[in-house]
Amino acid sequence: IDAINSKILKRAAWILKQQAFFQQFLPRIPERQFVSGETHYYLGRRYVLKIRDGNKNNVKLKGSELIVYTCVEPTLELIQSQLTSWYFLHALRIFDSKIENSLLLFTKYKIKKPDFEIRRMKNRWGSCTPNGKIILNPELIKASVTCIDYVIIHELCHLIYPNHSKEFYHLLSELCPTWQKLKIKLETTMRG
Repeated sequence: IDAINSKILKRAAWILKQQAFFQQFLPRIPERQFVSGETHYYLGRRYVLKIRDGNKNNVKLKGSELIVYTCVEPTLELIQSQLTSWYFLHALRIFDSKIENSLLLFTKYKIKKPDFEIRRMKNRWGSCTPNGKIILNPELIKASVTCIDYVIIHELCHLIYPNHSKEFYHLLSELCPTWQKLKIKLETTMRG
């Protein structure tokens, strides 16, 4: 098993490159129309979007439904704006909590809780700046909790190894043994 793991770690970059190449041929999630009946994700679960009249503009999660209440005529822009704000606020709270919890894995490294921000990125789920700030894509809030944990642990590993060296992947594998499966799950289920 150790020999197999060692070989996989040595070839990890090539394996991921090959997976990315073949993923481009898979069907994409259709462009969102923000209409009732459409499916949207939150923490890895699918929810049916419902648009309803309300006393004020807000969003609620009830059972298997993601309900957008509007007090005015619902437009695509209004529904999209409300959902974007709702996702952002939930991402802020959940990502902060996940960073706190993930830091417990790093106690022997004595790293402090990094600053983080949420920023839309076209091709990344997360990033770690040279000065140690973690940036997370708000779309990540649609992924499963285990995938969110993986991305955060990945970025926290960069506070120790600011590259994708063999040591980096060794630490990532130690702290998140299923990272390869989670990366594939994230890239194949959350594209769009």
